[in-house]
Parts: sequence; C-alpha cells; structure tokens
Amino acid sequence: MNPIDLKIEDGIATVSINRPERKNALSVAATNGLTDAWEKIEVDDSVRVAILTSADCGVFCAGLDLKEATQIARDEGVDILSKMRDPFHETMRACKKPIIAAMTGSLMAGGMMLTLNCDLRVGLKGTKVGITEVKIGRGSPWAAPALSMLPQPILMEIVLTGDLMPIERLHDYGFTNYLEDSPDAVRERAHELAKRIAGAAPLSVVAAKGSVRATMDLGCADGLEEGKRLHEVVYASNDAIEGPKAFAEKRAPDWTGT
Repeated sequence: MNPIDLKIEDGIATVSINRPERKNALSVAATNGLTDAWEKIEVDDSVRVAILTSADCGVFCAGLDLKEATQIARDEGVDILSKMRDPFHETMRACKKPIIAAMTGSLMAGGMMLTLNCDLRVGLKGTKVGITEVKIGRGSPWAAPALSMLPQPILMEIVLTGDLMPIERLHDYGFTNYLEDSPDAVRERAHELAKRIAGAAPLSVVAAKGSVRATMDLGCADGLEEGKRLHEVVYASNDAIEGPKAFAEKRAPDWTGT
C-alpha cells in the first residue's frame, strides 16, 4: 500500500497517511511521500486548500516510525532523519495554501509536528495529544511555533514531561477549531471548512494565510509590513473588481485568481 495518498477534487487536495498497521507512523517512505504531496499542492493552481488526514486506527499519527529507525541505525549506522528529504516538514510549513488537519485519532511526537504545520485543526473527542520525545531521547525543535498556539506553561508541561493530554484540555486553550464525535464527523467538518475556503477569492486566501504566518514569525510590526506587501497583488487583481461587482449585482462571484 502506498503510505501517502493524494486526491484532488473541486479545488480541495486531501492528503492521507495510510499506515494503520503501524499507527500511521512516519517511515522514510511516508515522510518523503508527504514532501512530494506538499510540493505538488504548492504548484497546482487548481488546489485552493488541503486537508491532512489518515487511515482510521485510533491514532492520527504516532510520530516517527521507531521500529524502522532502530533497524536503519542497526543496519546502516545512521539516524533515520538522514534518509528523509525534509525530516522537519518545512515544505509543509512553507505551503502558501491553507492546510486543515482532520485528526481522526490520538497524536503524539511527529503527529503533533504535522498538526502544528496546519492552519486549522479538527479533532476527535476522547483522544489524547502530546510531544513524547523526552521519553525516548529524541528532540522536538519543531515544537517552538506552538508557543503562538498554546500558553507557555502548558507547552512547557507538554514538552518537558512527554505526557499525553486529553484533546479537550487543549481545545479549551483554542488549539483546535472543532471537536467531533467520530472519525467520519472529523473528516466531514474538515471538508466543510475546506469547501468554504475553496469558494473564497484565491489570492485573498493566500495573502491572508501569509499575513498571519508572517506575524507569527516576525512579530506584530514587521508582520504588518509583510502583510501589506503580500496583499499588493490582491488589491491590484481582477478579483478585487469582481468581488464588489458581484455583491452589488447580488450574485456569486466568479473568481479567476488573477
């Protein structure tokens, strides 16, 4: 089975991790497959938004495939990260198009890394979330952006103890947009959000995501300046004329992305 499945329909790309027998853990093939998927999504003008989900097994993503990591270290004498094109999933984080996490089970370690790279998150009630690296001697430099998503003491508790927390606790801090009762309901909610994003002005969506991300990375003042730069193409676009015109004519806008 291909560890990563990519489907594109009606402007929505759905990326699925298909390793239920290994709790959707990130093997070399799966990680490289995710990198391939994000690269395709970034350059495909038909894609307006993406959903990241996984095969149902009770775990959205268990993080690094530790069994494969042990085998590679034993057989080749190298760390598994050296076999991955983009081990910290920076291609995903740099994607200009919005990404929605449809978290259909518990998530830990690298699974948490993937969700931190998403822009919206839909979780499953009754599941658990954590960054467990300190319990296995690995690292989580990728967790730093979570400081803009969770209170500092809570993030410290997560990264220093390695304990799993009920997703409901993180939801109370605003980490997830919605919690649903079943995996299918999680995917349905994510698809509903994706449809609404896909129906919006594409240039405006890209600039909106870029502005928020820039403020997260640069701080308020520099982020504001970068946001204004990102929106220059929006204000000069045909869609900036079409939107008000459609509103005045009481009809749905015909976005061209130009």
